[in-house]
Amino acid sequence: MPRTATMIRRIALPAALAALASAAHAQETDEEVIVAHGVSNFGELKYPEGFAHLDYVNPDAPKGGEISEWASGNFDSFNNYTRKGVSAALTELMYENILVSTADDPYGLYCYLCETLEYPESRDWVIFNLRDDVTFWDGTGMTAEDIKFTFELFMEQGITEYVNVVGGYVENVEVLDEYRIRFDFAEDAPRRDVIGIAGGTNAFSKAWFEETGARLDESTLDPFMATGPYRVDSFDVGRQIIYAYNPDFWGADHPLNIGQNNFERIRVEYYADSSAAFEAFKAGEYTFRIENSSRDWATGYNFPAINNGAVVRAELPDGSIGSGQSFVFNLRDPKWQDPDVREAVRIMFNFEWSNETLFYGLYDRVNSFWENSPLEATGIPSEDEVALLQPLVDEGLLDAAILTDEAVMAPVNEASDNLPGRRARRAAANLLEQAGWIAGPDGMRSKDGQPLTLTILSYSPTFDRIINPYVQNLRSVGIDAEMERVDISQYVDRRRSSDYDLVNHTFSMGFEPGIGLRQWYASETADDSSRNLMGLKDEAVDRLLDVVIDAETVEELTTATHALDRVLRAKGFWVPQWFKDVYTVAYYDMYRHPEELPPLALGYLSFWWYDEEAGDALRESGAVN
Repeated sequence: MPRTATMIRRIALPAALAALASAAHAQETDEEVIVAHGVSNFGELKYPEGFAHLDYVNPDAPKGGEISEWASGNFDSFNNYTRKGVSAALTELMYENILVSTADDPYGLYCYLCETLEYPESRDWVIFNLRDDVTFWDGTGMTAEDIKFTFELFMEQGITEYVNVVGGYVENVEVLDEYRIRFDFAEDAPRRDVIGIAGGTNAFSKAWFEETGARLDESTLDPFMATGPYRVDSFDVGRQIIYAYNPDFWGADHPLNIGQNNFERIRVEYYADSSAAFEAFKAGEYTFRIENSSRDWATGYNFPAINNGAVVRAELPDGSIGSGQSFVFNLRDPKWQDPDVREAVRIMFNFEWSNETLFYGLYDRVNSFWENSPLEATGIPSEDEVALLQPLVDEGLLDAAILTDEAVMAPVNEASDNLPGRRARRAAANLLEQAGWIAGPDGMRSKDGQPLTLTILSYSPTFDRIINPYVQNLRSVGIDAEMERVDISQYVDRRRSSDYDLVNHTFSMGFEPGIGLRQWYASETADDSSRNLMGLKDEAVDRLLDVVIDAETVEELTTATHALDRVLRAKGFWVPQWFKDVYTVAYYDMYRHPEELPPLALGYLSFWWYDEEAGDALRESGAVN
């Protein structure tokens, strides 16, 4: 394994430590142990021990003021760790982990709730030497018992997809003393991920849970007792949430927090739809907006606050992997098991027309699950990719074409008309006929007396202008398609119960894919997953997931991810949509940010700050409420 810090060879344990250690420790007496302030699987950590602050923050950023944004629909819970209820926006502001990453080091994990961590080169275990100054909101100190309690709480009451993936990898959690905790890992646990698994543990108050009887698997409007910089100040269910900075926040002077958590209050206003939200922004009812409507971005920003300079409209660079926004099929329905039928549906979505007519040319097409990154598969497979794919072909798990064909790209249509060209329509019709779906006198297709129906589930009126033309295209080739728009609560329930044919989904991949991939694509998560919405069960994919997870070098990881990306795209369980490599933001001109933003985060809630003088001027002018 890469060495990221000074290593200490432990020839003999001191008597006091030996008394503390169990027999399980004895085997480590001759192991080389790494003691560090963080860990990286690939190369050195960007930030050395004792660093003062992150490079991309303003360490002198003033504190105070309010920033506000909008959310859609409603909420009825502050618990985002259960599939019950509709979780409120920004609950992540309240909760903290043992280890954290930064927005400029894609492979690094740094001690946050810990001072240091210790692990052998085998990574059979890790010890976190926790900080002794971390406090919960009620002023009580966080200890190793709280961390152990929280991990075991997730194993007992966490969502099934998480427990199924993580549960088998941690064999034991042991409190060594008040501020030291040890995780022992199973022999078959992926060594590149194990420290991150343990370090991703939240810090919840054991005493609070025991006193209140709260459960992780139930929705609740009482946030869990935690350590984060913000806590709920007030809320009106379905209308508004205000998070307030904790003046007694334990981590204010932590090097990872210097220049961050700069706002005194973070407010979220809820609106029924994006149109109402946009009008509210124009009126100054909230102050920061990440614009996700290309139409509004292209044509809507001509209101008085823009023209008089009260509102800034900006495109800021986004160096993260392009999100795989898409429609996904429900593969649990037998009719969507047929790849020819899925391909016919894919062909009939006309991105080119949509981009030119609806999106004002602002987007690029998604083709890859790792779009716009070095992990995206391109062209024909390399020799190293073929070496991974050939055994799967030999066993009949993949078609031989995967070895010679270029990576599957999204269908391309003419932009002059929404309806795909005659050749595309003929290709879709032929695929449907080959699959046994025959057109009747009314042009609609059926098989064995069953009509070929397709329901696209939606909750946002913004998507109507995108889905309705797609429905028309599908009907033109005999698919009895419709859009069903429901409220956000029904939408959440329908997604959870797999009650749809096509539904929107966003595949958010990282630069170091690991065991989290199982939640997205593994057969074991297909029956109960908020990520594997399509219900994918495929042995070839499962085998490639293992290769990606077990990769030990950047080169191995890149090759394995290329192969996985290539196979996922060939499976055709999605209708890829669009992405852009910039953040389109608008905000009232009282917020400032570092001149150079980091590549992996916009950070508007963390390292931006409030300009009090500018804010006062905007309020005096009546631009904001």
